[in-house]
Amino acid sequence: MVNFENLKLVALGNPLLDMQVRDGQDVLQKYGLKPNDAVLASPEQLSIYEHLVENYQVTYVAGGAAQNTARCAQYALPEGSTAYLGCVGNDDLAQQLRAANEREGLQSVYQVVNDTPTGSCAVVITGHDRSLCTNLGAAEKFDKSHLDSQEAKAAIEAAKFFYIGGFFLTHGVESALIVAKHAKETGKPFAFNLSAPFIPQFFKSQVDQVMPYAELVIGNESEAEAWAKASGMETSDLSSIAQKIADSPSEVSKPRTVLITHGAESTIRAVQGQSSVITHPTPKIDAANIVDTNGAGDAFAGGVIAGLIMGKSMEEAVDVGHRLGGMCIGQVGPVLKFPKENVL
Repeated sequence: MVNFENLKLVALGNPLLDMQVRDGQDVLQKYGLKPNDAVLASPEQLSIYEHLVENYQVTYVAGGAAQNTARCAQYALPEGSTAYLGCVGNDDLAQQLRAANEREGLQSVYQVVNDTPTGSCAVVITGHDRSLCTNLGAAEKFDKSHLDSQEAKAAIEAAKFFYIGGFFLTHGVESALIVAKHAKETGKPFAFNLSAPFIPQFFKSQVDQVMPYAELVIGNESEAEAWAKASGMETSDLSSIAQKIADSPSEVSKPRTVLITHGAESTIRAVQGQSSVITHPTPKIDAANIVDTNGAGDAFAGGVIAGLIMGKSMEEAVDVGHRLGGMCIGQVGPVLKFPKENVL
């Protein structure tokens, strides 16, 4: 049994092992991928994983957006503060994910299935862009019954803050709603990440079911624009979109905050019911120091949530998010290896 005595955050998502390659322009062309996008692998794209192994030097990194966020939050929080729920196969990939979480102090509360391998994600780096092509595998086998398991139930009851990535809604909206409604009933904050443009584009009904319970919504510019288009907004103005998300239907009493990142541009913050948005300048990073942008948004989300859990103001929490995101792009994958005093 995992120790949840000091638990602060429970995150729910799709555990994946990232297969990362650099200079993958030919891969993008071969598999019809965009330079800075995220997709679920189509049947025609499923051979990409074997192709990478056979033709590239592959770096394996523990991934899955919400799992990345939870690990990055743990980096900034006291020991034993985070736990992560998701579904994996009974295989070596799952053991690699458990080991990576253990190294970072994230407690794995996995459901394990025997008939499906752990999910994987092809991460194709071109310049400062990353393209994600995901085979969910066991991740989409997550069953809401796992939330009633002794370990998961104990984690959910102990947690003070909940986080779900939009990727999980492609298959797990029932489970997401159980967690979201629990957060509302217990008066605990619930955060939701749009995760990728295809989530609000193709899973709008699921987003519309979960978002009303979110006190905090996080996304980037392309995800915000996709939400706006799916919602019938005829604008690409990020400030207007952020405010519209903030003012969308809510089931909780606390005003919703929306954070929209935009690469090196300022992060936009909108608050439900307010007439104007706030901008947070993003610290500039020399292009020569950018190693890998994969997971930068996850690190930002982890920093923001860690800051809020520590009682910081939203402005201070965004600063923590910016610092973690900046650290993340200076190394391979969303793993933070710097002294904590650089962040807090």
